Parts: sequence; C-alpha cells; structure tokens
Amino acid sequence: MKFYNTLTRKVEEFIPNDKNNVSFYTCGPTVYHDQHIGNMRNYIGHDILDKTLRYLGYNVTRVMNITDVGHLTSDSDSGEDKMVKSAKEKKSSVLEIAKYYTDAFFKDFELLNNRRPDIVSPATDHINDYIKIIEKLLEKGYAYKSGGNIYFDVSKLDDYYKLTNHKEDEMVVGVRQGVTNDDNKKNQADFALWFTKSKFEDQELKWDSPFGVGYPGWHIECSGISMHYLGEHLDIHGGGVDNIFPHHTNEIAQSEAYLGHKWCNYWFHNEHLMDETGKMSKSKGATLTVSLLKEKGYDPLAFRYMCLTSHYRRQLVFSYEGLETASKAYKKLKTRISNLEDTKQLQQEEFKTYQNKFKENLENDLNTANAITLIYDILKDQNLNDTTKIKLIEDFDQVLSLDLLKQEEQKLDDNQKKYIEEQIKLRQEAKQQKDYQKADAIRDELLQKGIKLIDTKEQTTYEIIIGR
Repeated sequence: MKFYNTLTRKVEEFIPNDKNNVSFYTCGPTVYHDQHIGNMRNYIGHDILDKTLRYLGYNVTRVMNITDVGHLTSDSDSGEDKMVKSAKEKKSSVLEIAKYYTDAFFKDFELLNNRRPDIVSPATDHINDYIKIIEKLLEKGYAYKSGGNIYFDVSKLDDYYKLTNHKEDEMVVGVRQGVTNDDNKKNQADFALWFTKSKFEDQELKWDSPFGVGYPGWHIECSGISMHYLGEHLDIHGGGVDNIFPHHTNEIAQSEAYLGHKWCNYWFHNEHLMDETGKMSKSKGATLTVSLLKEKGYDPLAFRYMCLTSHYRRQLVFSYEGLETASKAYKKLKTRISNLEDTKQLQQEEFKTYQNKFKENLENDLNTANAITLIYDILKDQNLNDTTKIKLIEDFDQVLSLDLLKQEEQKLDDNQKKYIEEQIKLRQEAKQQKDYQKADAIRDELLQKGIKLIDTKEQTTYEIIIGR
C-alpha cells in the first residue's frame, strides 16, 4: 500500500508502527456553521483511505475531533472564537450551536456513505489532556507565559517548517484574515496554547487551570485528543491542504516537543474543491451543502461518484453542469448493473484477477478513478458471467461505497399502476394471438420507462428498476 506523504513529499510504502494495527487521526469540523461540499470532499478522501486499509486487512482505529472551542477567526491567534461569534449571531449558547452543527455535519457525512470514525470526541471533553501537555512544554522551556496567555516558542525548533518545506520568511501567519501582530509573542510565528481571561472577556466556555481561568488554543486540541486515544506514536494524520500550515505544522511542533520523539509518520492531505471563482469557503455567501444538493434533486452519491472520478490530490472544479454529467453517468452505471442476472455460477479465477487489479489501483495512491473505470471494463467483458460481475462490484463497493447494487425504492401512483396493468393485458393478448413482435415491443417500451416485466407460469409481474 502506497500513498502520498506530505511530510516526505513523495508517494511511499505504508508501514504501520504496530504490524497490521493502524492509528489514524482525522481533523474534524469546527461546528460553528454548516460544512460545505468542499469540506465534504476532504472527508470522502479520508473515508476511502480508511476503507481501503480495512479492505486490505488492516485493523484501523480512526479518531476524529469536533472543534467546539478555541478556533479563532484568524489562524494568527487573533479575532473572535468562531463558536462564540456564531453563538452571538444566532442568539444561542455555544454548546447549543455545537450540537446543532455537529448533528448537521454527520447527517451530510452519512448521506455520502462515509463511515463514521471509531471515536468522535469534542474538544471540550479533553481540557485536562491539554493542561498536561502545556505544563510539560512550560517545564521543558518550549512554552512561555506572556500577556496572560501561554505561547509555544517556535524558535526552540530547528525544523519547525519541515511539513511545509518553506523558510520562515516565506510563510504568512494568519493568511485568512491578513497578518495581525500580537505584541505578547516573542516571535510572530509563535502560537497560543492557552488563552486566559485577559483574552476575550466574553468567552462563554472557560476552565480553571494552573495558568489561569481560560480556554485552549485550536492547535493543542488535536495533539491532546489523538494522544489520549491513539498513544504517543501515530501512523496517519489527515486533513485538507489548508490544514498543512499553520495547524498541522503547529501540531507537530508541540507534540514532538512534548514527547521528545517523532510523533506521526504519514500526513495525508486532500486538495481543494474549487468553484469558478476559486476555493470553496463559507465566506462567499450561501453555504452549498450536501443536504442542499439533495433538496435540489441530486443524489448525494452522485457527488461522491464525481469526487472519486478525480484523484484526491488534484483540485476538482465544481459546477452544476459537472454534477449533472456525473449524475447521469452514475445513474446509467447503476442501471447497467441492475440489469445483471445472478446465475449463481461464480468464475473464481476471473474474480481473483479483477480483484487484484482493483487492489492495485487502491494501493497506488488511492487511484479511485481507475478503480471506477475497472467496473466499466467488467461490465463490458463478455467472458464474464453476470454473477461474477455482480460479486466483483459488490466487493469493490466495500471501498467505493456508491450503493451500486442497491435498488432504489420507487413508488407508482394509481394512474401509473393502471397503465402498466393495461400494457401487461395487451401484451398477453398479443402473445395469445402469436403476435410476438408486438408483445416484445410492449415489453421493451415498459423497460425504457423503468419497468421490468417478469414472466412466470402463473402470471406476469413487474418491478421498478433504477436510472430510467
């Protein structure tokens, strides 16, 4: 199994710390707002990695945080806490906002057939973990107190920028909101570990600590939560490319300074989903969510299909035209699959050959586009019987999670039922008169409308098939 490691800047063989047991941490959402489809592309990529590892026989423990405190509107430790700002705007408490948007997140998350991580934990559940780390960093001289807050001193590290491979003067702190100087910091690249009551007096969530009453910074939560559940040696840490700096850079700095050894071996990052104006973000107006796509009549899994036809490390441009094209392709694919008939005769050797090809695509930096192309190759292969095709698609869908074999529930109104019954009667009459051409024409016409006739000795019944 090989995938791209941001830390080494190359595709490399994955070797876990503990044989077949994999520790996998994913940066979760800051639950102050709905998560747009750009965020969701990121989670689809992580879901594919998670399911691929399990498909290949690894035992995976995946942890995701929920940021409900400490993430400020600027990555330079300036501005308001995003949760507090949202709570003010909506005239609710921070915890009410957190619950509402956490529920909304997982609703959209699961509409995409993403597997829920084994452990999901809000940042507010681990205050003691953060305090423990900060105390040790102060003791070891990596952190300092200034202006009532606790900061990490990046000048103590020779390799602070190793994840980005950039020099200090090339990096822009707080790029999302512009550079903001904090006079409390020794170096402007330093970052906050703990804010006391001297920072934002209106902060709703505060905790007592040896450093004063306050709350944690954003970066410390991922170190604390991952170590709590996954220990001191992490196999994989994932997020979007916008997390590389400063968030993941700061995580590495504080974690390795605290532990005294390398913390995480593999860093997995998804590229952005773009629109015509650039990277999708919440700041551009109305948030385009998976639920909204569904309300507009699009199958969420058509969006998943669209994402999987592009490599996770390539920027993907979203447009409704592109989604429409993907939706049609996805429906046609499901229709072709629905027309397969299970003959109960599996071709073992052919099954293994195609399965190995599928594994090769996944093991080659998660090439889902080629994996989907392989399904079309299977459908076209005249040497394969339908049962083998069905079993292969079923096997692949453990990872792709596109519900390729799932028959959609569709209901007919009374007029539609009456029409079908009339056509069945006309077909029966045609067969009695030995007008088989007319009988076949009626059958084919119904099939084009998504109605498949089933002839038995007793009667002719029908079923609704998808994609018509």
